[in-house]
Amino acid sequence: MTTLADRAATAVDGARQWSRLMEMAQIGSIAGGGVNRACLTPLDRDARRRLMAWAQAAGATVTIDDAANLWLRREGSDPAAAPVLTGSHMDSQPEGGRFDGIYGVIAGLEVLEAMHAAGLRTRRAIEVVAWTNEEGGRFAPGCMGSMAWSGTRRLADFADARDPEGIRFEDALSAHLAAEADVPRRPLVSAPRPAAYVEAHIEQGPLLEAAGEDIGVVTGIQGSRWYTVTITGETAHAGTTPLKLRRDAVQDMVRAITALNALMDDPTDVLRFTVGRVEVAPNAPNSVANRARFTIDFRHPDGAVLAARGDAVADAIRAALRGTTAEVQETSHALPNVFEPTVVDAIERAAASLGLRHRRMPSGAGHDAQFVAPLCPSGMIFVPCRGGISHNPAEYASPDQLAAGTRVLATTLADLAAA
Repeated sequence: MTTLADRAATAVDGARQWSRLMEMAQIGSIAGGGVNRACLTPLDRDARRRLMAWAQAAGATVTIDDAANLWLRREGSDPAAAPVLTGSHMDSQPEGGRFDGIYGVIAGLEVLEAMHAAGLRTRRAIEVVAWTNEEGGRFAPGCMGSMAWSGTRRLADFADARDPEGIRFEDALSAHLAAEADVPRRPLVSAPRPAAYVEAHIEQGPLLEAAGEDIGVVTGIQGSRWYTVTITGETAHAGTTPLKLRRDAVQDMVRAITALNALMDDPTDVLRFTVGRVEVAPNAPNSVANRARFTIDFRHPDGAVLAARGDAVADAIRAALRGTTAEVQETSHALPNVFEPTVVDAIERAAASLGLRHRRMPSGAGHDAQFVAPLCPSGMIFVPCRGGISHNPAEYASPDQLAAGTRVLATTLADLAAA
């Protein structure tokens, strides 16, 4: 007997999905086939308008909330039933790829489109959400939209975050909402709580490809702590000031990072420590720097390790300095989480029913799902990406791999939305 879930998976059109992904990739395209589409920019708004038009043509309603999270909703037969959510994000890294984030949004849209075309109706509504500023590439921290929606952080907490050009997040958000004033608004926190959330994503790692497997059934996400460190010294002439008299912010930044490398040393290679952004002032070749600012991205699946080493960051930095001062600001703290078995099991059943090779696995990267998970049963679907490359223009997943992931998503959503 053919079930609603079977019919939903069969109706998925991989070619249509690929065409839309490639069309989205032209919005903010960069050399090498990549994408630079920062959140709350004109390019972001162009991509969102394209998504809205496709969704409305597929019979979905479109709304936004106060954090500019974008919602696409296909009604169910029971208006009182809590909806099932899926989605991801549309913003990219400055030198990002064509699939990170946007695949989960387009996959969710494809499920709505497939159900619309096949005339299928679930009991629960299905909503696709494009979360605001997941990447944190323009404004730190990332996942602002999902954190604000879930109550993990207040939206006001992010107001004074600034991008590299000095633009405040609050100002960029206000301008963006004004540009989308014609789109119906919904509350940032709405009732009832969702019944479930499923996020489809490329793996961003090499395990599935190396094992020849089609689907990763994600069991949870490791924790992360982000910091911004500002070292303040004194500007001096590079040719006349003796080294022993200098308060050199750059040299002390190097010493601080060396100390942090020692603090974060892990022979098992499980811990992840990254200095991803560095800013120097006055940034002149013949002047001693009076300010150096850098970011820290620290991740680990063990909450105890995350707490102990994260709490030691400030002391390690200050102990390494010679003549400068340091301000250490923690901008994000996400605890490790484990997804509830109801969704994990549903994803695994879907993959098995479609005859796809799959494995259970944790996520090393952070995702919006980790902030949705405390509110409702959540899970993620991974598809392989070539060489495990991500956050890079060379990022690639094939049309067939992406279509397989979307068929698993369609089956899972139909299953959860029927309950």
